[in-house]
Formats: sequence, C-alpha cells, structure tokens
Amino acid sequence: MDFPSICDRLEAVCAGAIVERVVAGAAEDGAPKDAFLVLAADRLRDAMTALRDDAELRFDLLICLGAVDYPEVQPKAKKKADPVPDPIPGRFEVVYHLLSTIKNQRCVVKIKLPHDEKPVAPTVQDIYPTANWHEREAWDLMGIHFDGHPDMRRVLCALDWVGHPLRKDYVFPKEYHGISAE
Repeated sequence: MDFPSICDRLEAVCAGAIVERVVAGAAEDGAPKDAFLVLAADRLRDAMTALRDDAELRFDLLICLGAVDYPEVQPKAKKKADPVPDPIPGRFEVVYHLLSTIKNQRCVVKIKLPHDEKPVAPTVQDIYPTANWHEREAWDLMGIHFDGHPDMRRVLCALDWVGHPLRKDYVFPKEYHGISAE
C-alpha cells in the first residue's frame, strides 16, 4: 500500500482526522520520501486505533515517539505596548513512527500543539504500549503532558529537576545541588 492509499484508507475509516498530507521529495523508485500525515490532536486516539486495527492498514508497532520545539512559530507583539497575539498551533510537534510488521510498511504521523507553557496531547500508551516510556521522555525533556497517561513522571532528569531541558527557551542552571554545571 503506498502513501496516498494509506491516507485514503485512514480518511475512510476515521473521517476528518487528517489535517494535512505532506510528501517532501521522492525516492529513486518514485515512492514518496519523508512523507507524513498531520492529524488533528483531538482525533489522534481514533486515528491511531484505526491505523492499528484496520485490516488494510495494520500498523501494529509504534517504533518511536519524539517531540520537536519550533518557538519561531509563535507570533510576537510588534511593539511593547501591543498585546501578544493568540498562540498558533504548531510550536510543538509530537511525531509517531509506526510500522506494520505484517505488511512491512512504515507511516509517520504528527500532531501539532500550540505555543503553551504546558502543552497537552492525548496518550496513546494504551493503544501502543511502547509509547509509555516515550511519552514520559517527551514530558521530561520537552514538557508535553500526555493526558490519560498513568505514570507521567520524569524518566531521565532528576525528580527535582526544574524545567524541560530540550525546549529551545530553556535556560540551563548554573548549579545543581551546590555542584557547578558550567
């Protein structure tokens, strides 16, 4: 099944979930290279369930989940006295890499989250159990909370660490527990 067919099938079984289909180039054989779907964040769980359970799709394994911070997407006030414009969805992206072990196919899915101090995405750890640790890592390092996750606590940073060190606006502390970090 090629990328357009995957998109068409997902749209047929989960209408309205796809926000955008992106194909960035083509491989030598003409197949899409770096193709991905952007899903509506509020439809993520429905779409991920369809991607896993639909007989024609069967993406039964979540290989990886990552998060990206694009702070330049957030609009700035033109003058100091101007109000800050409303947040634009897209400062944060959560990227899901799926594999169909049955059909030997891959699919990349993204959701965009607004510029918010505490962005929230729905959990998929009950749909894809491998998401459990990955969602915890994305929260620990990027500050993306996964609503419905049963164990949202730090996994890499110390439990008393302040902030999320992979955010572009993170300011690294000069010391930690009296130890210089410079």
